[in-house]
Amino acid sequence: MSEKKLKFNSKTIHGGQTPDAAYGAVMPPIYQTSTYAQTTPGGHKGYQYSRSANPTRTALENSLASIENGNYGLAFASGVAAIDAVVKLLSPGDEVLSTNDLYGGSYRIFKQVFEKFGITFTFIGMQHADQIEAHISENTKLIWVETPTNPMMNIIDIKAVSQLAKKHAILLAVDNTFATPYLQLPLDLGADIVMHSATKYLGGHSDVVVGALVVKDKDLADQLYFIQNASGAVCGPMDSFLTLRGIKTLHVRMQRHCENGKAIAEYLATHPKIEKVYWPGFKDHPNHEIAKSQMNDFGGMISFVPKGSSYEDAIRIVEKLQLFTLAESLGGVESLAGHPASMTHASIPKEERERSGVVDSLIRLSVGIEDEADLIADLEQAIG
Repeated sequence: MSEKKLKFNSKTIHGGQTPDAAYGAVMPPIYQTSTYAQTTPGGHKGYQYSRSANPTRTALENSLASIENGNYGLAFASGVAAIDAVVKLLSPGDEVLSTNDLYGGSYRIFKQVFEKFGITFTFIGMQHADQIEAHISENTKLIWVETPTNPMMNIIDIKAVSQLAKKHAILLAVDNTFATPYLQLPLDLGADIVMHSATKYLGGHSDVVVGALVVKDKDLADQLYFIQNASGAVCGPMDSFLTLRGIKTLHVRMQRHCENGKAIAEYLATHPKIEKVYWPGFKDHPNHEIAKSQMNDFGGMISFVPKGSSYEDAIRIVEKLQLFTLAESLGGVESLAGHPASMTHASIPKEERERSGVVDSLIRLSVGIEDEADLIADLEQAIG
């Protein structure tokens, strides 16, 4: 059967994959090698040096392209390394327009690494796509979108922003880490680049650090491949193997993440000690209808604020959790809890954090695939 006809659940297992040519191995072998024998200078079997390409990484990159409905996939040593490659498409004097509610690591590399090289970063609310155009200047070369955003779960209309980007000949990159291609396909909605911290849901088991980019356009892919090879922030063969193994169960894991996420969100929304719950599946979420139109479900990421709580109250709750592990990251089979103001978003100045809703009492949950009753019981005892 043609791969183009495969449904998503089949693509996670078979997309871009063929049995290994040497012995017919069903899973791509871990080619733990730095270099490859040549019969004559330049005479090789497609691989010269593993920074440039490695067969195990190629298998992962082919899978990434398949599940995102792209043509070209690139795997990096981390999600931030993937972001780094995208920004290196730009030149001094260029501007990046980004959502004002985004992962702290993205903000940090934008402001503290690239800004000193003459690239300008402007952070705005993007929940209303019709208000974005007023912020575009002749120097704007890239729009950087997260949806759902981290950690406020805001929803941005990818199709509307892509139309705006095309009107002004601007690249649109979408961080699809929270949603994964199981829930939304930004390239099909008009994005030029999809980025993942594959450490999260794609890997799915909290045992690997990997980043990914997927594109459709060959010229853009060639530019990114050049940057990937020249800068060298590639993932190793073992990391590639583990991520590829994780992708093969993405569809079944995401189904449970979504089921549990819905149960936890609804529980928190009715809890007398919880002031606010952020989850795009609620009908009163500001962009719920857009979420319904561009996503297949609403995911397992939730943020909430306890009633009348302070920084100390939030810390008390996350420290009392037992089944939810207090830790950085998200998207693993195990449930995690985090305190964005002191953990994932600590690199963003307090005033800027709070303007986007990341107050000191905000708690972020990555709901895993355990039994929902056990997760609710853990939250009950921690909230008190």
